[in-house]
Order: sequence, then structure tokens, then C-alpha cells
Amino acid sequence: MTEQRQRVVVLGGTSGLGLAVADLLSARGTEVVVVSSRQASVDKALAKLPAGSEGFVADLRDEDAVEALFDQIGPFDHLVYTAGEPLRLLTVEDMPLDQAQEFFVLRFFSALMAVKHAKPRIRAGGSITLTTGSAGERPSAGWSVAASICGAVSALTKALAIELAPVRVNAVAPGVTRSPLWAGLGEDARDAYFRQVGESLPVGRVGETDEVARAYAYLIDQPFSTGTVLGVDGGALVA
Repeated sequence: MTEQRQRVVVLGGTSGLGLAVADLLSARGTEVVVVSSRQASVDKALAKLPAGSEGFVADLRDEDAVEALFDQIGPFDHLVYTAGEPLRLLTVEDMPLDQAQEFFVLRFFSALMAVKHAKPRIRAGGSITLTTGSAGERPSAGWSVAASICGAVSALTKALAIELAPVRVNAVAPGVTRSPLWAGLGEDARDAYFRQVGESLPVGRVGETDEVARAYAYLIDQPFSTGTVLGVDGGALVA
């Protein structure tokens, strides 16, 4: 009898870190399903991924759309959530509160919605891997909203590991990583920020998406890990 190939759904899997995860997993023979809010992004990702990869378009902020998405996808083994808009750092003094609330929607509440509707379709032995960040443990000025989201996702991960057992629930906490999430800074400011952060880290540089992607693959493969928040931050928390 032929062993069934693993099937992984990557929400936010058409660019940056999510695409790096999809690329790594598909190279290992995993069936990959990527999801984005834009058809053009799905088409671009599928052009890069191996034949047989699947792609869907869905607004992850809309619960009806999320439920319909998982009805279309059907049974699978692992969920990876990397969706998130470009980062914008906000000081408390200049912070529009409605904008701060909006940042929580895609990065926290949409992740929770995805888990809700994915869980009944995850096969035995499956897992969920969310995305948080090292800012939850070591924020800087301007990171109050971003750090709060990271802390909320980390707490959610641990709570879901208990509630959804035996489905394993973990999270990856990247440090500063070279990805499209920083596009809003502009090229010169972004490069200067990466240099500044890199010089402060024990590894001497910021991360790359393909490096962080390995952490997701590890958590998918590690059958004895649940409730774990795996830091991949170049030593940021010990520097």
C-alpha cells in the first residue's frame, strides 16, 4: 500500500516567509496548498512551486470566506499560518488606535478563525504552526502594538495546545528577517535598519526567510513538540 503524502496548508504562503516555508516543504515531497488574498500572488507562487501544488484566494479577515476556504481544501495534515501585512512601528504618542486594532485582526484574530475552521479537517497526527516574534520577549521603542500581538499569539499557542490535543500546536518566533514585511520602510531605511540590527546580534546579521522556514519544518516533523514557541532570532534574546 502506497503511503499517503503529507499535505500542508500555508496561509500567507505566496510571498516572504510563507513562500519560503512552502518552497522548503514542497522540495521534500510534501503536497503544498498556498493561500493569499490576491489571485496574482497565488499565480506567481504556483509558477515557482512544483507542479501539483495548489493555490486558493481568500480574505482571511472574513470568517465566512475562511470556512468556505477549508471546505474547498478538504482534509490535510498540517496548517501553517504566516499571514500578515507589512510591519509599521507606532509610538504610543502618535498611534491611531483604530489602526492598532486593525493590526490585531490579520495577525491574531484571523489566525484564531483559521484554527477554528481548519481543526475538523486536520488528519490524525497533524499539527498547527502559528507565527509570533521575538519582539514579544524583547521589544524596542515603537513596538508596543507589534510586541503585544506577539505576546498574544504566544499565549494562544500554549492554550490551543491544551484545548486541541492531540493535534499539536506550536509557533515560530522569528527575529528581524529580510522579507517583504519591511517593504514599507523604503530601501535605504530598510537596509540601514538591517545593518543596525545585524551588528547587535551574536550572529552578526539579520535572518533570511529560508533559514526561518526550517523552524516550521522542524515543528511539523517533531511529533513530541506541542505548546512550544521556537525562537529563531540570531541570538536577539541573549544579546
